[in-house]
Amino acid sequence: MKKQKSHWMVSSIFMCFSFIGIAQNPIIRNQYSADPSARVFGNRVYVYPSHDILATVGKGRKDWFCMEDYHVFSSDNLTDWTDHGIIIQQNKVPWVRPESYSMWAPDCLERDGKYYFYFPSTPKDTISYGKGFSIGVAIADKPSGPFIPQTSPIKGVRGIDPNVFIDKDGQAYLYWSSRDLFGAKLKKNMLELDSEVKTLGNLPTKGLKEGPYVFERKGIYYMTYPHVENKIERLEYAMSDNPLGPFTVMGTIMDESPTGCWTNHHSIIEFKNQWYLFYHHNDYSPTFDKARSVRADSLSFNSDGTIIKVIPTLRGIGVSSAVKEIQIDRYSKISEKGTSIAFVDALDNFKGWKTVLSNSGAWVQYNTVDFGKNPLKTIVVKALSATGGTLQIRTNGLNGVLISEVKIPESTSWQNIKVPVKKFEKGIQNLYILLKESNKQVEVDWISFE
Repeated sequence: MKKQKSHWMVSSIFMCFSFIGIAQNPIIRNQYSADPSARVFGNRVYVYPSHDILATVGKGRKDWFCMEDYHVFSSDNLTDWTDHGIIIQQNKVPWVRPESYSMWAPDCLERDGKYYFYFPSTPKDTISYGKGFSIGVAIADKPSGPFIPQTSPIKGVRGIDPNVFIDKDGQAYLYWSSRDLFGAKLKKNMLELDSEVKTLGNLPTKGLKEGPYVFERKGIYYMTYPHVENKIERLEYAMSDNPLGPFTVMGTIMDESPTGCWTNHHSIIEFKNQWYLFYHHNDYSPTFDKARSVRADSLSFNSDGTIIKVIPTLRGIGVSSAVKEIQIDRYSKISEKGTSIAFVDALDNFKGWKTVLSNSGAWVQYNTVDFGKNPLKTIVVKALSATGGTLQIRTNGLNGVLISEVKIPESTSWQNIKVPVKKFEKGIQNLYILLKESNKQVEVDWISFE
């Protein structure tokens, strides 16, 4: 009991709250994040990702995955995300080697009012637990913690990427990976296996499989997983009428990264009658794919239950408020010529991106902006331009309703330019930003309405 009290106190110290997200990809914008396990608890979505950090001398393995703790994030609207702070640290878990930096992909599930957080890491006692990875559990009374880790990992489980699933009959299952994918029943205490470990068959044998995630929809059990057939992971799925298979491979959920990010890792949830895919990409670290960022996009099914392939977007999910900063660089569509995206500050990628319009008629489309019901009188554009230029802000298409024209003065530094709104369009609208003149270049950080 003394140990439990100590862990509770330590976990509580690291609980903090900050608002970090907006309705765009990536959804986590204050740190690197990967391997998102999204869960619906009550009226909120909670995301439990791993936390990439950059290895340094004496801290992790250079040029490899480096992770020492876990955060949890939540939102009730998929737009505003709260960072609830650190919930588990490697040097606060009794069985984990404290300098392992191997707190890889986790999962979390609720049962009987308790929240069970599953995570892999490297044990310090290799005689008892063997070499490689084991999987442990931490328990909390709330989805945001504080979580109290168990003193030892789950007996009989060796591997990474734990995933938990509770069927409609109340039976719980644990899945994990170690080259192959494995599954077993869990006892009601959610801490011990209640069956023999089963290697899940009828799945691809070529290349690496990992990151299992199981869910049920309309009596169909979906086994979803990243798979490296060639050099880069793509997200695939198989279907069954049983949580432990056998499964029938059906196809691809998301293709390989076009920019070369080696890994992908995901979860799938239904929230307010819409399904979503949470995954990761190396948005903030385009030249180093071991520092990744969590994304989310909508997911849909065909009438026969098969999954419609998800095309990754920058716009992401959720409704953007017109009175908040709208990062138009997370566009829905852009013109083929004259529009490009770049980091605002090449020395600090977490400051985000800017949109560069450099040709007459260059444009950006940003969908699903809520203008509310009350008239908005002013538009604010954070921009800079060495040449000056004029932006047209419209709704309902490039030739649609002209909300305002914004003259951007010549400047080598960022300015907030305010101009009146000419015509107000209430409700949810798609927004269009267009550069009016030729031989001009305007850089836009964000726009907002007042």
